[in-house]
Amino acid sequence: MSPRLQTRDRHSKRLCRLLTLLLIGIVMTGRPGLASDGIFVCPDGKGNKHFTNTPDSSQCRTFRAGKQVTFSHFTKKGSSLSARWGAAKKTFAYDREINQCAARYRLDPNLVKAVIRAESDFNRHAVSRRGAQGLMQLMPATARELRVADPFNARQNIDGGTRYLRTLLDMFDGNVTLALAAYNAGPTLVKKVRKVPSIPETVLYVKRVLSYYEGYGERRIADVFDRAQINVRGLVTVQ
Repeated sequence: MSPRLQTRDRHSKRLCRLLTLLLIGIVMTGRPGLASDGIFVCPDGKGNKHFTNTPDSSQCRTFRAGKQVTFSHFTKKGSSLSARWGAAKKTFAYDREINQCAARYRLDPNLVKAVIRAESDFNRHAVSRRGAQGLMQLMPATARELRVADPFNARQNIDGGTRYLRTLLDMFDGNVTLALAAYNAGPTLVKKVRKVPSIPETVLYVKRVLSYYEGYGERRIADVFDRAQINVRGLVTVQ
């Protein structure tokens, strides 16, 4: 790993620890009266837990001091925040290219990241059994049409793949699901059936990309704080 990536890795770990300590500190002492009134843990019926000093349900239980607090990620899958943040580190090396190309072709960079993750898991040297190459797995013929001279060059591959995705979105009137299906199965078939083709690989691919897309949106730091809100009663929401 290069010194630059090692530095980013250290910074991301420190940030995770900082966020966790900050949230724990808020839960324990962050509002007047919170510690003295007692802290309760209340489930909301959706798999989430709320830490509060004003229990509103018989299912609430007393939070015991010294018990380990873990912050699960913000979906029902239960991965830790640090694990989700660790998965995001793979994008750091290509963030600049992704953001630039996404802006150039009017795309959400998180959608581009989701496609790259599903296609190559951020391995710019990836080659599929069918011959698709690079980060966004461009077929040689498609790469030539997009004027991508070197599909293993991250900038060229992301530019070509993002431009192709923009073309597909325009073709299907902004329908992300159909555009993703066309990215995997080809636009001709999707235009013919006007839905996700009944091809197991394509169905799974679309679901996977949409799941990654949702996950990248939830992983934003601003969203972490937004979901850990504190109201005037001293309620802290931690999922």
